[in-house]
Amino acid sequence: MNVTREIPLLRVSGSYRAVGQQIGEACTDTLHRAVDLERAGIPRHGHTVDQLLEDADRCRAATQQAFPWLLEELDGAAEGAGIDSQLLFAASVEELWEERPSEPGRTEGRCTDVLVAPEATSTGNLLVAHNNDLSASSENDVIAIERDVPGDVLIFSIGIGPWISVGWNSAGLSLTGNEVSPNDERCGIPRLLLVRAQLRARTLAEAVDLALHPMRASAYNTVLADARGEAVNVEASAADHECWGPDGRGAIIHTNHYVSGRMTRYEADQPYAVRSARRLDRARQLLAELGSTPADEQALMTILSDHENGQDAICRHPADGDGTKTVFWCLADVTGRRIRYGPGNPCRSRAQSYTFPVSG
Repeated sequence: MNVTREIPLLRVSGSYRAVGQQIGEACTDTLHRAVDLERAGIPRHGHTVDQLLEDADRCRAATQQAFPWLLEELDGAAEGAGIDSQLLFAASVEELWEERPSEPGRTEGRCTDVLVAPEATSTGNLLVAHNNDLSASSENDVIAIERDVPGDVLIFSIGIGPWISVGWNSAGLSLTGNEVSPNDERCGIPRLLLVRAQLRARTLAEAVDLALHPMRASAYNTVLADARGEAVNVEASAADHECWGPDGRGAIIHTNHYVSGRMTRYEADQPYAVRSARRLDRARQLLAELGSTPADEQALMTILSDHENGQDAICRHPADGDGTKTVFWCLADVTGRRIRYGPGNPCRSRAQSYTFPVSG
């Protein structure tokens, strides 16, 4: 990997449709590959693209009812990329193409989150660290986007095209998290698009409510925090959830499986949960090794760069030319409203930085 490579930063502004159009124009190649559904292997086994589109249209109706502005932005992206808006929406509905319940153990590494509350850091600022694992081929599609819609909060996010993996806003909100494998997925607002709605929130409570929207098709495990130092982990499925704050060490650590007693019954990929637990246990161990020493950004970077457990490592390298790997990392000083981030593995990546402008 070229350590001098950077994640491109796209700054877009205007109406939701205009913002979407600018994203679509900038991510045209990425979106054209995403909407080639059969080539991407998106339809469930035994389902046709037409069947997938029918189901996606029902999800679109739910999204239209709850968040019409969100569809304006996504349709704008389709327009900017010169592709069919129905196909782009269908490519946004992970619930229709993820096949975890029928293929246990096939899940690959995804994300690791480590949050440390102000009382447990050396600066008294809340810190959040995140590694994001995807296929190696998707690394060049990772993009950072600053969205500036009049009347809304300013948003900075990192993801693939218009789809957000992590993000922050000018109200002080931080959103990271982990994909889990719920066994109760249903038709509704796609979890991948619901993240965009959460980043419009101006308070932590509002963001939690949006993560648990009653019309959701399913959910991620979402790690939410704000610049005041408050934090909550929202472990959810389509119909249930459990929330908790930092532990006795002042930390929230989560990977890609259900860990709360209430939610383990929703785990659809038990074999992968064992693998995900290796990353969780390793991150806990590394943080515990600090003892009474307050955590700082270097300590969290050490955790993000850890290679223990091979292909179940926190910092994951591909086993072959196109295996799953860490495609980007980020470390946010949520209190200071500054995000460091970079492409690929954090052990060999050059850091970039984004700081929210100080409001008047």
